[in-house]
Parts: sequence; C-alpha cells; structure tokens
Amino acid sequence: MSIASRTLLPLALLTVLLGWAGLANAKEEIVIGHYASMTGDQATFGQSEAKGVDMAVEEVNAAGGINGKAIRVIRYDTAGKAQEAGNAVTRLVTRDRVVAVLGEVASTLSMAGGRVAQQFKVPMVSSSSTNPDVTAIGNMIFRTCFIDPYQGYVVARFAHEKKGFTKVATLFDQGQAYSKGLNDDFQKAFKSMGGQITTEQAYSAGTADYSAQLSAIRETSPEAIFIPGYYTQVANIARQARKMGIKAVFLGGDGWDSAKLAEIGGEAIEGAFYSNHYSHQDPRPEVQEFVKKFQKQHGDVPDAMAALGYDAARLLLDAIKRSPSTKGADIAKALSETKNFAGVTGMISIDKDRNAQKNAVMLEMKEGKPAYVTTIPPPGAGDEKPAPAPAPKAPEKK
Repeated sequence: MSIASRTLLPLALLTVLLGWAGLANAKEEIVIGHYASMTGDQATFGQSEAKGVDMAVEEVNAAGGINGKAIRVIRYDTAGKAQEAGNAVTRLVTRDRVVAVLGEVASTLSMAGGRVAQQFKVPMVSSSSTNPDVTAIGNMIFRTCFIDPYQGYVVARFAHEKKGFTKVATLFDQGQAYSKGLNDDFQKAFKSMGGQITTEQAYSAGTADYSAQLSAIRETSPEAIFIPGYYTQVANIARQARKMGIKAVFLGGDGWDSAKLAEIGGEAIEGAFYSNHYSHQDPRPEVQEFVKKFQKQHGDVPDAMAALGYDAARLLLDAIKRSPSTKGADIAKALSETKNFAGVTGMISIDKDRNAQKNAVMLEMKEGKPAYVTTIPPPGAGDEKPAPAPAPKAPEKK
C-alpha cells in the first residue's frame, strides 16, 4: 500500500505528481481522499481518524485489494479550518481525481468539504460529524456515526433518568455547528422529560476567559452543566469552573473524546460524563480484535475517532467492492444500500437520509480515563443496556 500524507503542495510539483498518480490510478490503483485536522486545536481528532483509516486500507490491501487493485489514500491537513477543508476536497476531486472522500470529524469542516464533493458528484463519508445538516447537503454525502438529535436525547435521558438531575445549565460554542446543534437537541430532549434548563450561556472559539458565563451559571445553582464543545475548550472550562467553586457535574458529547481532555483538565474533569460512539472496554469481538490490532501497531488504546475512521474506511471500501464501477453514482448507490454492516462502533445501516442508525454509549471520566457506563439505543429500539463486564485492562503506552 502507498499512503500519501501531505499538506498542500506547490502547484507545479502537485501537477507532476498528480499526472503520475492519475496514470497509476487508471491501471493499478483505486485512489480515495482523506481530509482531516492533523494539526491545530482538533489535531488529536484527525490524527486518530487517520490511524483508523490507514489500518482499514492496509487490511484490504493485504487481502489483495479490490478487484486486484491496491487502495491508495491521499491525505490533506485542514488544520481545523473550514476554508482549508473546502480547499482540500477541491484538490482531491479536481486534481487527484479520487473516486471518493473520507472526512471530516468536525461538522463545520464536513459541511465545507461536503458542498464541494456534492458539487462534483463524488461520494463523501464522514466518520464522526454529527450535525444533521452534513448529510442534508445532498445525495453524495454519508456518515457512519449517529446524529445530534439522538446524541442530545442520549445525554438528556442519562442525566434525567439515571442521575436524577432536574436542573441543568448549558454552555456552548456559538461558532460551531456541532456545538450549537447539540446544545439545542439536548435542551429539547431534557425539557420534554420534565427537566429545567436554568440558563443558556455561549462563548466563541478562542475564548480564554469563561468567568462571565460561569458566574451566570453559578447563580442558577444547576446540578449539572452540559458543555457540547471540543476537548480543549471543555477542559479549560472545567478548570475555571472548579476554581470558581462550581461543584456541578459536567456533561458532554463525543467532542470530548481525546486523551488531551484529562491531560488539560486534570482533576477538574473527574466524574464527568459524556456520550460517545464506542468504548474500548466493550467485550464484543469486533471491538476487542480492533483494540488488539491497534495496540500492536500504535502502542496505545484507540479512541472513538480511530474506531470511527476505521469503520468509515471499511464501509466505503466495502461499497466500492460491491459497486459495478468506480463512478460516483455507482459508489453512492452501493453506500445507500448498506445494511447491518458489522462495525467496531456498532452495527451500521444507512437510512434514507444517508445517516447511520446505531447505538451510543455513556462514559465516565475515572482516574483520567473514560470508563464504560452504559449503552443507550435510539428511541423505540429497545431498552438501555447496562455496562458489560470490562474487558482485560489494556497495557499502558510505552
């Protein structure tokens, strides 16, 4: 396998390389694109997703590729910026001539890239962008994760039914589609269950001082604070809240999923709960086999972004294998027909809106690490499943 991982190259050099790549693609390879935040404030997201994508591609190539052709990944770094996401997908589809695209993690970036993919009729699969507007872009855009209305319901149900909270404040990033959408969905679900939102506070990306928002929250005496942001922001908010004497329990979504959460947040994040796509402690064979392989290759426990990247790549490659050609319309049709795909993050079926129907888990931060609490299925899909016996403890990273 040949995996090209690079930032945007000078046009002259890029043209030469792409001319060669185009010839290779026509005869020997199937080229797919991947755009991700490999640097910037969301770097752990992109880095983890890339590891999962690369593992999936390596496995397919080791098994002979697809119809005798090796899979090659061309990757661009978005640095967590929407403009770079759009630029990256433009280069992937117009210069690299990829047959499909994987990415992004953040919903705002996926929407920027997705609009380009839709315009050029190239299928795109996002591994973990949960805002509903991502797939609403058009019939070429898919995802392998649940969406925010469900995630908001999961956290609200857990907070109200399992923890007994009746008063919750929210604090969200008004500049991120993910954070705004999840904030709204949580509030709607929590209120429908009889809960009270004591106050809604907002901040903007780059904010360093949250004291004004936290002071307003403290005055309402909530039992918990829902913070649907990304890990860096959440960790800093938690530290400032504890310094201000706020003792409320922190609640959040999958944007928390990073080892950096505990590294930055320290003791302030202990006892917090957040929804996620999977837990490495889940004893399902698909999970434990993936964890074992990932640890052997990378030396540490895979987070949800790695698992989602792995599932997204495997699902896309499975669709390409089932497709009668590598034309965008044929691959998109194969993706839309995906049912009961056994992923690490759960059984995946693509619905009419190109979203994945699947379960979610709730995790608790314990001793600096996320611990599996419970699995919650979508409304009407069955009862909540308690946490199973933990799998053997993973070895520490060397």
